[in-house]
Amino acid sequence: MIHVIASISINPGNVPDFLAACKAIVPTVLAEDGCVQYTPTVDVDINVPAQQLDENIVTIVEKWESVAALQAHLVAPHMEAYRETVKDLVMSASLKVLEDA
Repeated sequence: MIHVIASISINPGNVPDFLAACKAIVPTVLAEDGCVQYTPTVDVDINVPAQQLDENIVTIVEKWESVAALQAHLVAPHMEAYRETVKDLVMSASLKVLEDA
């Protein structure tokens, strides 16, 4: 199983617009071959000292059956269109790609 933690830094004030665009594409992504999970998430404060809260970060939690499925997702036409749609809302993005240990 491949796990992806995508941290997307959103321009201040644009999180609702980004989330709307992201949630709109979720059903399409879930229909992709090999997609197990694709969930946009935001921070929830649980009052733990080590927690780093940021109201302008959206974290997308993903699970894929294989690296090949993830690679196909990254170049899918709907993802290219999505990236174009949100490009002015996003400051930066980082990916953590993991596999079961």
